[in-house]
Amino acid sequence: MKVWIDIVNAPHVRFFKSIIEYLEKEGEEVFITARKFGDVHRLLDLFEIEYTLVGKHGATLEDKLLRSTSRVFELSKLIAREKPDVAVSKHSIELPRISFGLGIPSVYVLDNEHALAANKLTLPLCNRIVLPQAIDVWRVLECGADPNSLIRFNGTCELNHLQDFNYNPEIFQELDLDLEKDKTILMRPEPALASYLQADCRKSVLSPIVEALEGHANILVIPRFREQEEIFEEDGKVIIINPPVDTFSLMKSCDLVIGAGGTMNREAALLGTPVVSCYPGKLLAVDNYYIKKGLMQRSTDLDEIVEISRKQILGDKKELKIENDDLFQILLQNIYQAPYINEN
Repeated sequence: MKVWIDIVNAPHVRFFKSIIEYLEKEGEEVFITARKFGDVHRLLDLFEIEYTLVGKHGATLEDKLLRSTSRVFELSKLIAREKPDVAVSKHSIELPRISFGLGIPSVYVLDNEHALAANKLTLPLCNRIVLPQAIDVWRVLECGADPNSLIRFNGTCELNHLQDFNYNPEIFQELDLDLEKDKTILMRPEPALASYLQADCRKSVLSPIVEALEGHANILVIPRFREQEEIFEEDGKVIIINPPVDTFSLMKSCDLVIGAGGTMNREAALLGTPVVSCYPGKLLAVDNYYIKKGLMQRSTDLDEIVEISRKQILGDKKELKIENDDLFQILLQNIYQAPYINEN
């Protein structure tokens, strides 16, 4: 069997890494494509995953449309030659359109119900849609998804990120970090280039939080793109971490994570590190899932964030356990079944 996987965002590299390794170990042929966006290609290189780079991400609405259109054109020619038996992606705009057009069964992973434009373009074309039970199924159906295509699981996609994680307690030393204080906070800015957020990439909601907390702890920041890096370089009060690095060991070694995004917050929570979400948009269902289970706290009020943070960095870490379905096996099962979808 030949499996086409399209990787379009940095967290998706970790999500698919264990799946890719398993399929290849089982003798299946895996053909991977990626787009140039953030640290996608750097992470693929770090994990020594072979891939074909096709297209890039756009910043403005016009750029997104033009670059996605161009990517569909280039990928269509490539995939028509490769002839995969099944296509797999997580929030790829182009893969469902190409696989539908070429008659290739597709498995699509969804965990963002607020990405309406992307969901309306993709979900009606997917043969199987794997999504967390936390997401209101009506939000998916109103985007055109076939109710018979939905495969729901208990948990979140970040479970797959930790499939083969080995903690490195020497991460601070290996990164040669100059840590002057006893406590360390890791921060991740908002996904300002995402169409569903519509944020200003020239500033960050984290800046006033850095200002308020920089005297209490070492502050590490992992920016998403160059403009965000420049914001915190100007502050001069943080240590900037440039990916790719072992972010899991980094998060586990820190005393607190403050994130204006989503994926890294959920990863940190699963690793047992206290998390404060200050995401500036409407929270995803999977984030509310973590908050309800006590795995994450949420605030967009500066004074409240500072108060929560001070309490957290003075406390002890806790080992957090959460019951989840085996997402790894669910994905594999649907990948292996996909080539027979059209026969039924």
